[in-house]
Amino acid sequence: MHEVNKTQRNGLDTAAIRQAAKNLDDGAVTAGYQGNREEVIAMLNGALATELVCILRYKRHYYTVNGLQNGPIKAEFLAHAAEEQAHADLLAERIVQLNGKPDFNPATLTERSHAEYDDADDIKGMLTANLIAERVAIESYRQMLEKIGESDPTTRHMLVGIMAKEEEHADDMRDLLA
Repeated sequence: MHEVNKTQRNGLDTAAIRQAAKNLDDGAVTAGYQGNREEVIAMLNGALATELVCILRYKRHYYTVNGLQNGPIKAEFLAHAAEEQAHADLLAERIVQLNGKPDFNPATLTERSHAEYDDADDIKGMLTANLIAERVAIESYRQMLEKIGESDPTTRHMLVGIMAKEEEHADDMRDLLA
């Protein structure tokens, strides 16, 4: 009869699990966290800047688009601004969970953003700028997911959800351009 490791139960390392009770100041980050926290926080802050610029762009387009026939497009811009705000909130919350500081500094926002701000005045220019920004966001999230891999499942799950919404936004902008 072979001896069973007393720290192994049901295939789990009980000693490692109980180690999570230590270092309470680290909040959600346990000793088993596999990601490079500083790198992940930096990527998330870049994504946060991108989402904040997208909020501002969609809000500007919402307020400046005119014409009776553009009511549905105006509503779409406002809905997208709200969804981008929800993304920004998720990103900021995750940065804090990883013991980082979300960067909301407006002085460097456009430098840190992957997408550009746009001040188009015509509807086609607005839709095009938003489609471009959504595609930029999709590619940014794809690259972040590739970089994170399986090292941080919580961040990965969050980014997959945000990316899916950005793909939906890109489809919406493409359809409105048609």
